[in-house]
Amino acid sequence: MNLRAQLIPEQCEALAALCKASGDELRLNVLRALANDSFGVLELAQIFDVGQSGMSHHLKVLAQAELVATRREGNAVFYRRALPDSLRLGGRLHAALLEEVDELALPPEVQARIAQVQQRRAATSQDFFQRVEEKFRAQQDLIAGLPQYRESLLALLDKLNFDPAASALEVGPGDGGFLPDLARRFARVTALDNSPTMLELARQVCERERLSNVNLQLADALGATDVEADCVVLNMVLHHFSDPALALRQLAKRVKAGGSLLVTELCSHDQGWAREACGDLWLGFEQDDLARWATAAGLFPGDSLYVGLRNGFQIQVRHFQRTAGDIHHR
Repeated sequence: MNLRAQLIPEQCEALAALCKASGDELRLNVLRALANDSFGVLELAQIFDVGQSGMSHHLKVLAQAELVATRREGNAVFYRRALPDSLRLGGRLHAALLEEVDELALPPEVQARIAQVQQRRAATSQDFFQRVEEKFRAQQDLIAGLPQYRESLLALLDKLNFDPAASALEVGPGDGGFLPDLARRFARVTALDNSPTMLELARQVCERERLSNVNLQLADALGATDVEADCVVLNMVLHHFSDPALALRQLAKRVKAGGSLLVTELCSHDQGWAREACGDLWLGFEQDDLARWATAAGLFPGDSLYVGLRNGFQIQVRHFQRTAGDIHHR
């Protein structure tokens, strides 16, 4: 029997593209550099000391193999690592590739140029906020509004493949902008907020979008409720807690066995004025700190995505999971 005749051409092409994309030293190093950040093509060209056209070609190869994804912000395009999906053809190979890549150490000169890019971002950030600080209280989304991380958050959420009957809990839904996305993916959604004003804005969203499966509650998520869910979501909320490690321990109790906690937060930054302008108690968080606090809360780290912003900030979208056999007590 002719084996070649049994192979589906489209599947062969997809696997071949994945193998081709990973068969180049520079592209492997790009994937390694994207492990904890996202970069534009000019930044990557600087980091790896290659021409822009050459870097664009390598990124096109990686994108065709679905090893990287893009996000457009204005005229800028940022590249990040795509999440492997074990249910898709090549998904297990994709996951194994990233696992091996993450064991590699980037050359010292590449690490130095990454530091230069990040320093330039910090300078850009400082200049940006010096220009907008006066009006920032009314425009807090200039730091990290939902449109800037929604796509990445949904990519991570959809990869988790929750059961159609699963429930979700959003802590601090703000004006309710993410509730329609949750309502389309979960049978029941609860939104907890201790601000009547913000809860009213969320109610208006639910009414306008006709979200009949969303329950809004005026409550303190850390103690005044016994709500549990298969997926607990915190979008730009943790930096408002005085003790984020304790908050994670309390919020982990809201996650059902086998469920997930999704945290979207700023990475650590030095823009101290944000405390007064935005009410931030913490200037973002180190990635290792979030992982350590979640582990202490009985969760284990899953996939993460990192979104770079033109104004110099960086967003981390983190997934933490409770084991299926875990039984937790209040």
